[in-house]
Amino acid sequence: MKRMVIPAAIAGLLFAAFPPGAQAAETKIDWKPCAQAQGVDPRQECASVKVPLDHDKPHGKQITLAVSRIATALPGRRRGVLLLIPGGPGGSSINKPSALAQRLPKEVSEQYDLVGFDPRGVGGSSPVSCGLDLADLGSSLMKGWPGKDGDITANVAWARRVAQACARNGGDVLWSMSTQTEARDIDSLRAALGEPKLSYWGVSYGTYVGAVYATLYPQRTDRVVLDSNDDPDHHRVARGWVENYGVAVEDRFPDFAAWAASRASTYQLGNTPEAVRESFLDLAERLDEQPLPWPGNNPPRLDGNVLRDTMLGALYSDTSFPALAGLMRAGLGKSSLPEPPRVPEAALQNTLAVVMGTICNDVEWPRSISWHQRRVLENRAEYPLTAGMPAGMGPCSFWPAPDEPAVRVTSHGPSNILLINNLRDPSTPYSGALKMRRALGDRAVMVAVDSGGHGAYLANGNACGDRTVSRFLADGTRPRYDTVCPRVG
Repeated sequence: MKRMVIPAAIAGLLFAAFPPGAQAAETKIDWKPCAQAQGVDPRQECASVKVPLDHDKPHGKQITLAVSRIATALPGRRRGVLLLIPGGPGGSSINKPSALAQRLPKEVSEQYDLVGFDPRGVGGSSPVSCGLDLADLGSSLMKGWPGKDGDITANVAWARRVAQACARNGGDVLWSMSTQTEARDIDSLRAALGEPKLSYWGVSYGTYVGAVYATLYPQRTDRVVLDSNDDPDHHRVARGWVENYGVAVEDRFPDFAAWAASRASTYQLGNTPEAVRESFLDLAERLDEQPLPWPGNNPPRLDGNVLRDTMLGALYSDTSFPALAGLMRAGLGKSSLPEPPRVPEAALQNTLAVVMGTICNDVEWPRSISWHQRRVLENRAEYPLTAGMPAGMGPCSFWPAPDEPAVRVTSHGPSNILLINNLRDPSTPYSGALKMRRALGDRAVMVAVDSGGHGAYLANGNACGDRTVSRFLADGTRPRYDTVCPRVG
């Protein structure tokens, strides 16, 4: 593993290549009952698995991954493991076996041990933190929303502070992180589980992890479901995912606008979808000029970017529409502001560090401030709902260059991948999912679901999409060709 000097003159351990065909060292997993917590199924077991800090040095320093499982109740029907690869970066699937055990159809749950995990750096898996000031952990800051009229001066200052803090405080686990590292960790987990092949279900960022794993270890894959797919462009990676927010929000916002218009008497945001859109844009601009005090929020105000950031999160599921409409109503002075969202500081510190450690170590990001400023203004004009955020400048522009190129996802390997994507996903748009489909070629079949929201299978999709995925996991049957599951109702 090479060392390189980073801007704050701290030596960071960066990731070195692990031969794709190499076999991860096998260890035995000692399963024990999980600590009792709300929502955890009593059948769920927990354990830890040691993996190399540097997969190029398998007998060097080891770190710990937290894993969990609910074993099939019918061992005679067991096909193997269904690994649940979380989104993010920064997401966890450690309690997903409990969440899904009752929701998956029996023909699926009876065939698989459901296995979740915290990826390296997350939660119980050697967690990382950059030790930021609390004021730098506001969600609208973390997503890089530009200032009034698209100015990025504050974004640039924040990005530089974060990169410097991560350099000082991140530690060797943070500098080891990347999507390739997670794929290699998964292969170590596969070996520890004693499985010659893995079936897995990756969601959101987990689709890219799953596609990278299928590229590095094609013969170790069984049945693969990639749900809500990232564009796998290896030249841009997460930079491309952020840029996709512009078109994705434009795809999805009409669903919210139609919902709010049908409830005009309750929320008073407009009688038509067009009027609701104008209400949102006008209110965001007004709050840019005159923010409202919002004690307890971070930042302690409702400004245009806090509203925009709330909108982005609310578009992930129809169940969040009332919260967005209520905040807009309060912003218009028609009701009181709600209780602000509260996330533990430790969780925010961990998530931000994992995000930056992964996306900045995956690929080099453009470093020109003037280039980013031009791009923000252009993007702001093309996609007014996201106000230039998708083209903003973040900490990765002040990060050292990666030690290896990102994996190029290819079509080499068995045809055993099912892609599913909502047509109106606010984060991983269908247009980006089609690029994943092209990259995987004949290895994959795509199911497009005429639905809105982020996450399709057993989430925000429809019964047609759910049946298609369940059938594939149960008996391997996929549609012969790419297909569309039509809107219901």
